Amino acid sequence: MAALVSGLAQVLHERERIRFGWLTPMLAVFVALDITTFWNQAWIIFRGAPFNIAILVTGLAIAATFYVAASVTFPRVSAGGVERLDLDEYFWANRRLVFACIMTSNLIVVGLFCMLAAADPGFASMASSVRLWVGLAIFVVGTATAAFASRRRVAIGALVMVLAYSLWNLTFAARTLIAGGGWSPAIGGA
Repeated sequence: MAALVSGLAQVLHERERIRFGWLTPMLAVFVALDITTFWNQAWIIFRGAPFNIAILVTGLAIAATFYVAASVTFPRVSAGGVERLDLDEYFWANRRLVFACIMTSNLIVVGLFCMLAAADPGFASMASSVRLWVGLAIFVVGTATAAFASRRRVAIGALVMVLAYSLWNLTFAARTLIAGGGWSPAIGGA
């Protein structure tokens, strides 16, 4: 997230030389939401994990792949750099790498989750959720299409679809939190 926000800040510093458009900002929102979704998945999947080097290396691989995606979402901008920069054109030049990294990070988590579901009844129960697999299919098809579609309108449509799905999930989570009464402050000064 720091790389993503830093990239946005650099672009904002040089806004006089940059044509913003919609594609790179939409991609940035999608990347931010996907990283946040990973945090949620990590909390659900890994919170009971034992301390182990294999788990740490898996986490490192996921985090590093997300970092590459986040750091490439916005261009590196320097005061002595390019005269004019078009963020929509930057999107077209870098979308494959960003979406491929996002998909790779998520597929590592899915692989780990499937291994856990095969070995543990609690994870097997979570894996029986139709919503989980429909959501994964929307994500994989949408992300792959946004990355590799040769027609720009198809790629843009796929980006809009995965972004809308991410925002729908956020709305669903917020409604669930509100319906459950939110959360209570710690009792007893913990």
